[in-house]
Amino acid sequence: MKKLVFLTGAGMSAESGISTFRDSGGLWEQYPVQQVASIEGYWANPELVIQFYNDRRKQLLDVKPCEGHRLVAEMESAYDVTVITQNVDNLHEVAGSSKVIHLHGELMKATSTKNPNDPNCIVTLSPPNLDIKMGQKAKDGSQLRPFIVWFGESVPMIEPAIEEVQKADILVVIGTSLNVYPAAGLLAYANSHCKIYLIDPAEVKFDPSLGITHIKKGASAGMEELKGLLC
Repeated sequence: MKKLVFLTGAGMSAESGISTFRDSGGLWEQYPVQQVASIEGYWANPELVIQFYNDRRKQLLDVKPCEGHRLVAEMESAYDVTVITQNVDNLHEVAGSSKVIHLHGELMKATSTKNPNDPNCIVTLSPPNLDIKMGQKAKDGSQLRPFIVWFGESVPMIEPAIEEVQKADILVVIGTSLNVYPAAGLLAYANSHCKIYLIDPAEVKFDPSLGITHIKKGASAGMEELKGLLC
């Protein structure tokens, strides 16, 4: 069975109604990135940052996977599929994808401020207890915080992601500008026989030597076209 790896970004979830950070009207126009998406911002005002992600978590309950998410999950019937996502939502899992690597953390989880990557401190949040509260402690006694990889922090899942890309026969990039590192650097690890597809309606700058096939459509329409190309 061929190895199919997806690398997905904000454009994947935008069709589900989740606000992107970078696009016009996105969250970074409402909230300065250093304020809510950096470790410095967290230390400066943990209450603000925690509330910001509490609000994002509640919004996630009101959205559903788009057709693109569903089609990605459907590919598991014919391929050995791994999804590597820059998104912190759980829409790939809700759609049925069984192997998802989250590079930037998971919105529906909380962890320790002192040891954010300690698996013993990571907890899953579920209704009705979705809010993290100031004073709420992780297992190690430190303040519970969102399980999000912020600017200024290491990306612990990048190594497992690299390993998956190195094994890929087909690599499909959906809805990411390829400007955010280290995720953008993953394409460099694709082997010489790997076919690379990019699904994005916008013009995206990439190395022409990679031989990328650019499908200039949104996530759902692009996945429909890709399905036809791979069949």
